Amino acid sequence: MASIFTKIIKGEIPGYKIAENDKFLAFLDVFPLVHGHVLVVPKKEIDYIFDLEDADLAEMIVFAKKVAKAIKLAVPCKRVGMSVIGLEVPHAHIHLVPMNTADDVNFTRPKIKPTPEELSEMAEKIKSKL
Repeated sequence: MASIFTKIIKGEIPGYKIAENDKFLAFLDVFPLVHGHVLVVPKKEIDYIFDLEDADLAEMIVFAKKVAKAIKLAVPCKRVGMSVIGLEVPHAHIHLVPMNTADDVNFTRPKIKPTPEELSEMAEKIKSKL
């Protein structure tokens, strides 16, 4: 069965896309830790990030770097944190989280609930900085 991320990649369910190329997609997390929380995924459905081929993993990090720089320009924050947890969805992914304190990347705390309008606005804001 396809992961929810594969369904977003294929356009079967909507997503707030930020950036895309032939191998990777970046889109807003709809259950973010903070506003501007983005997920970067390979288009090829692979469960565990460290099962990616070395070259693909390196390309994914470089792709994520471009997105992180756009997030930093679009969202007031000290840094953009990067986290790989991979327990929630069986599809390799990187979390890019705008942070002002270490607690901003605390995945045990409750997620915020932005409206669809807030998500659309944030997606456009980040895309405009790419």
